[in-house]
Amino acid sequence: MYQVKTYNAIAQVGLDRFGADYDVSPEKDDPKALLLRSHKLQEEELGPNLLAVARAGAGVNNVPVTACSDRGIVVFNTPGANANSVKELVITALLLASRDVFGGISFVRSLSAVADEAELNSLVEAEKKKFKGRELIGKTLGVVGLGAIGSLVARAALDLGMDVVGFDPALSVEAAWRVPAEVGRMENLPSLFARSDYVTLHVPLLAATEGMINDESLRSFKPGSVLLNFARQPIVDSAALAAALENGQVGRYVADFPVPGLIDHEKVMLTPHLGASTEEAEENCAVMAANQLMHFLETGSITNSVNFPQVSMERTEGHRVAVINRNVPGMLGQMTSLLAERSINVIDLLNKSRDEIAYNLIDLAKAPDDGLLDALKSIEGVISVRVVV
Repeated sequence: MYQVKTYNAIAQVGLDRFGADYDVSPEKDDPKALLLRSHKLQEEELGPNLLAVARAGAGVNNVPVTACSDRGIVVFNTPGANANSVKELVITALLLASRDVFGGISFVRSLSAVADEAELNSLVEAEKKKFKGRELIGKTLGVVGLGAIGSLVARAALDLGMDVVGFDPALSVEAAWRVPAEVGRMENLPSLFARSDYVTLHVPLLAATEGMINDESLRSFKPGSVLLNFARQPIVDSAALAAALENGQVGRYVADFPVPGLIDHEKVMLTPHLGASTEEAEENCAVMAANQLMHFLETGSITNSVNFPQVSMERTEGHRVAVINRNVPGMLGQMTSLLAERSINVIDLLNKSRDEIAYNLIDLAKAPDDGLLDALKSIEGVISVRVVV
């Protein structure tokens, strides 16, 4: 029986994925896995027998990933599960940044005391020019980050008649297939900024992207352009942005992350982190997170981990052992030597690494006994050994 502890309200369709071999609730004292959304996970919540943490969402800034890696705990996320939800909000932001819909609605509401229809129509016609905007067709959208969300935004913008340019130095081959051929590839960010009437950010929060939008990069923006941030708040330097809004380098800022000092700025529209706040996105994330946890616990395979390599090895026969170790030379040789000493045949073996972590799946011809498991654990650099049943 696998105990899974949940935090936050996980969509029921995701919880329903767990079968009879799972005991899932928020009240577990010694879980094998954690499933969460926005809960800020603390290191002291990483129990002694914890194997995995799954975050039902793309970002993992609420998970102590480094501490998990040190303990051999696999951290999963669900990239792409909320991509359509974020895409739709970005398109909404594009439209709201171009047309003063909010101002128009507020004006009409201010006329609630006007009972005469003719007078109402006269007031509306006299004042509507104050809310004149511009169309998106023919404008250029610069997409920074062409992953699951950025590629969808690019396609939607093309459908709206926009010209789209993109920049993503870390674009994978798989992701490249999703990017529409009509998207112009820019060689660097200054070139993209200078060409774009609108810039939308879709990069993860990393050391390399924190403060990406700063005094220097903002100087490359086309004067009066619009910046959209539905990625992560720290990617934009708030002080530098405030200065760019004041001098007209940036005409409007629309983001999903309220920050002090910008909330009541007349050129800023902020939403309360609504990117993934749809029923469909929450369900998609919960289902993906649950599936990845079960696949890992039952087979040892790893999909969409932020700290471990992608690993998939079909189960055929034999007895599977999963070994996590520091990524240093000679580890695999020591493991296979122990097996050879005990005359245990290896049916199949997969070894992959990522940064400082190496992960091994080993299918053995006979069941490992406690002596073998203890011997494997005693190898210097081995973090954990698990029999996958």
